[in-house]
Amino acid sequence: MRVVVTGGTGFIGRRLCIRLVERGFDVVVTSRNTKQVEQLFGQTVVAAHWDGRDADELAKILDDGRRPATLVNLLGENIGTGRWTEKKKRRIRDSRVKAGKAVQAAVENSSLGLKALVQGSAIGLYGADASLRDDQIIEDSAPGSGFLAQVCEDWEASVSRLATRGVRVAYARTGAVLGAGGGMLGAMLPAFRWCLGGPIGSGEQWLSWIHLRDEVEALTFLVERDEAEGAFNLCAPGAVCMEEFSKMLGAALRRPSWFRVPEWLLRLGAGEMAEEMLLASQRAWPERLLQCGFDFRYPELRDALCQVLGEQGLLRAQPA
Repeated sequence: MRVVVTGGTGFIGRRLCIRLVERGFDVVVTSRNTKQVEQLFGQTVVAAHWDGRDADELAKILDDGRRPATLVNLLGENIGTGRWTEKKKRRIRDSRVKAGKAVQAAVENSSLGLKALVQGSAIGLYGADASLRDDQIIEDSAPGSGFLAQVCEDWEASVSRLATRGVRVAYARTGAVLGAGGGMLGAMLPAFRWCLGGPIGSGEQWLSWIHLRDEVEALTFLVERDEAEGAFNLCAPGAVCMEEFSKMLGAALRRPSWFRVPEWLLRLGAGEMAEEMLLASQRAWPERLLQCGFDFRYPELRDALCQVLGEQGLLRAQPA
């Protein structure tokens, strides 16, 4: 089966493409820079040019086969880098919503159509204060308010019409991804290694996380399972508060976790991004993944941190 992946050169997408190839899929990776795709994957995938906007160009990629393909759409501007200026916020939104609308138009214009769409999204859809409203967030929980919540809602809506056109659509609402070489840990490790690590804000906010390996396996699960349809929270069942996360990370590194970053300083330095990402409280539960039989390899934070830090040669102790 052919799987077309957009955003396949990113932190998650790279690992996903490798895993799909291992599972025997014929993988096509779209990119503005096809040479980068070839450098990353060699001859194991097919590199196809797509600018994230041109529906006709994507339709040709989808039709370049004998049977309908599955599409994994992970395309989107990195939300965790740079201050959220109005220009940055437009890029965050447009890179997702315009690409989603192009995907929808491409499928509707293609002669083969599409077997299934795994659409990227995030638990940010539930709002920054989600766990102040609901103790535990499941897929049926209501969308929240704020910039990221609206972006995620619009992102999902940009392809929702396909579900009425015979396409199986699964929305992958991802939490904070823990893995080597990027994600949340990549941003936090430098401070801890310099003994300047600690909780962000009050430390009471809930953090819904997922190990990179489980993120990739969950996306692969959504590709392979014909019954996987609708929204799925991609986060481990062991959500923790930020205070606990910081203490466990410090213990694993044998570094102190005492330098609490006050909320006012975060708001001053990062503005709206601090409010919606760093100080957000979201205790998500992967109800539908578990109901479908998905098995987490790293359901507990301790095991996830030990694996990621060990892979990088940074693990100094087993957290209690």
